[in-house]
Amino acid sequence: MANNLARGAVFLLLGELCLAIMAAMIKHLAEQTSHETIVFARNLFGFIAVIPIALRFGIADLATQVFPMHLLRAVTGLTAMYGYFYVIANMPLAEAVLVKLSAPFFLPIIAFLWLKEKINHLTIWSIVIGFVGVIFVLRPGSETFQPVALLGIGAAVLASFAKVCIRRMASTEPSHRIVFYFGLLATLISAVPAIINWQPPLSVNTWLWLAGVGIAGTCGQLLMTQAYIIAKPGQVGPYTYSSVVYASIMGWIFWQEILVWTTIIGCSLIIGAGILNMKKANS
Repeated sequence: MANNLARGAVFLLLGELCLAIMAAMIKHLAEQTSHETIVFARNLFGFIAVIPIALRFGIADLATQVFPMHLLRAVTGLTAMYGYFYVIANMPLAEAVLVKLSAPFFLPIIAFLWLKEKINHLTIWSIVIGFVGVIFVLRPGSETFQPVALLGIGAAVLASFAKVCIRRMASTEPSHRIVFYFGLLATLISAVPAIINWQPPLSVNTWLWLAGVGIAGTCGQLLMTQAYIIAKPGQVGPYTYSSVVYASIMGWIFWQEILVWTTIIGCSLIIGAGILNMKKANS
């Protein structure tokens, strides 16, 4: 398989930019509409975008023998989304993104406990360093500690669990089927709390912002997927951390957020740990 690092890096940088824009839109929308509505809109418009991709293979190809696993992935992934979106609305944007980036450090632990996948020494060290970085970002015991960040950590754990669900299904389920069922189930499930907490009337401008959240999120995921197709994950993966740069710039421009020194140290440790762990994938 061809390995085009330059093109892969461009796709991943653009994908992370889209996701950072989505996060900024969520933070903006949180000031004018309900949390449940934002999550529902993200799933609804995202699902609409993936329907043509899934149907390209034919309706019969969507038949699955592992529906309970799709449901488990949808529930855990959707719950993580609720948590992450809430953290975005209530923390500085860059710090919210950093908390989300702790997810890769939980993934090997969950895969070890569930799938019995081995953890090598390099991964163990990356997990330890990554968690030290998270502590610097959260600042427990200090006056600036924000308890909402713990919700972000919980969301990261659930997001990792959802990714292990995907790995568990990978032997029988193609990617377009996994994406289709997540979009379908997440939209249906998130519709219930959105209806219960609906805040009409929503203006045309608000609907455009909500559509933007779904479109930006879907574009980001598609660009990132393409990046990992055309370039080796171990080489192109470090560009994922560009999201912190994007979030820092947007947080500073739109909300006058300034990173404190502990966050900068934590950011460096998390990024370093992530790159260290990716070396295993490229070795």
